[in-house]
Amino acid sequence: MACTSLVWLVGCATGPLQDNPLPLGPAGVAPIQEANKEGNPLYLPVGPPSYGLVFDKSLDTLDDVFDIAYANRYDGRIETFPRVAPGLFQPWKHGNMNPRDRIHATCQSLRHRGVLTILAADDGGYFVDLKIYKELENLAAPARTTGAAAAFRSSTTVERNYDVIDPLVIDSGWIPLGRDTEFEQFLLRKLASSATRSE
Repeated sequence: MACTSLVWLVGCATGPLQDNPLPLGPAGVAPIQEANKEGNPLYLPVGPPSYGLVFDKSLDTLDDVFDIAYANRYDGRIETFPRVAPGLFQPWKHGNMNPRDRIHATCQSLRHRGVLTILAADDGGYFVDLKIYKELENLAAPARTTGAAAAFRSSTTVERNYDVIDPLVIDSGWIPLGRDTEFEQFLLRKLASSATRSE
């Protein structure tokens, strides 16, 4: 009885939610908020002449980890090619931010790809929205299984693979696993520190 009344009192004692809690940290930069499912825009309070700086620093941050597939300064969008996630035997590479993901990438093929969008804020700053997508390779059978392949060969001697070259065809060899929010936060912290150093 006492426990339930305590929970009831604590639940009612909380105040209303703030509309836009963005307290400024050191050097006037808003702290990075935790990523959620809707998005993770990083607010950079720089003026309109600094759009080139924000775009260049975003491009440099992604270029350190990924190969860039598309970058357009005029629409504020950067897309990357997929990159195989590093496992336990590649500790110097960024990509998996916790040991569980490193073990998973060692046992199975995972890859990341990123999409970054820069949007102008009402007060002259910019919002940088970064989404890192994680995908798992989908194989019909384990790769590189050569045991008893010569003795029990069930495939025909001639195999013809017809690949359709079309940008609208979805790559069915990879299963989407959602977003990697830890990797997003790592790259956004790196971008925020490089953008504040350049001012």
